[in-house]
Amino acid sequence: MEIFRTNVEEIAEAKRVISVLLEHFPDNKINFDLHDCDKILRVEGKNFMPEKIMTLVIENGFTCNILE
Repeated sequence: MEIFRTNVEEIAEAKRVISVLLEHFPDNKINFDLHDCDKILRVEGKNFMPEKIMTLVIENGFTCNILE
């Protein structure tokens, strides 16, 4: 599992980003916690690349960094 810090604010935005991510990583569990101050994105699964996740989120207009 990897956890990312984002600036996604709205449920509709989160759903759009999740849809894009699932196109690339269909066998993973992907969700947001928009109530968390870091607007975290969780990705669980075996076959995903954190760098690609960050790139896809950024390409959709949001910030995304691995939460350390």
